[in-house]
Amino acid sequence: IPCQKVHETEHTLAFRDINPARPVHVLVIPKGAYITWDEFAATASAAEQADFVRAIGEVARREGVAGTGYRLLQNNGEHGHQEVPHLHVHVVGGAPAGPMLRRQQ
Repeated sequence: IPCQKVHETEHTLAFRDINPARPVHVLVIPKGAYITWDEFAATASAAEQADFVRAIGEVARREGVAGTGYRLLQNNGEHGHQEVPHLHVHVVGGAPAGPMLRRQQ
């Protein structure tokens, strides 16, 4: 699938979201076949885990949102509303994000 790549390392790829929610909206994915965060944390190598976390910080700095603030979003499973069966983190910023979640009534 074609993408607008913004960062790549041995274990991680970051690219722009095709339907951005804010001026900065980048997806960061591990190159390994992981579906959820808990699976990644339990089975990825230490090198993959460190690379992934560092890549998220690098994307925030490169995209210019580290100073003003940004949101990291990551959904797992049915109740987390995961739509794509591959672990990914959204780095979203460049404009105020608003409240994290609406409270249930």
